[in-house]
Amino acid sequence: MRSAPSIGRHTERTDLGREFGATDVIAERGAEGVERVRQLTGGDGTYTVLECVGTREAIEMSIGAVRDGGVIGRVGAAQYAEVPMGFDTVMRNITLSGGVAPARAYIEDLLPDVLDGTIDPGRVFDRTVRLDEVPDGYRAMADRRALKVLINP
Repeated sequence: MRSAPSIGRHTERTDLGREFGATDVIAERGAEGVERVRQLTGGDGTYTVLECVGTREAIEMSIGAVRDGGVIGRVGAAQYAEVPMGFDTVMRNITLSGGVAPARAYIEDLLPDVLDGTIDPGRVFDRTVRLDEVPDGYRAMADRRALKVLINP
């Protein structure tokens, strides 16, 4: 079985990652985190990286952890303007893509699975707020007191 590492330090998130199939949890960051991914993948790096944080450190770690010819998907809201894709990175033939989830493109296929219980997207929500509490919900996620916040008007 291929290694499917998850990187994080917050047990609520990493425990859920294991439930979703993560084989290993890596708490190290930066060069140490990249080295740990490389160790778990026989030195090659991983085929695919989802960069879900949006920080410069996260994209740099993603580039370090992905194997040559691999793919990085940026789904985090980027908090920086430039991506470090210099000549050395381009020569590794890495594909970098990203954007917001095009929910309308796949909702017809996925909604029946959600409605019949095959997929339970609600597992990521661990806090509910009212519309007037949305700023508190964002603060809770930023402070890692909540995984994802559901807004219930």
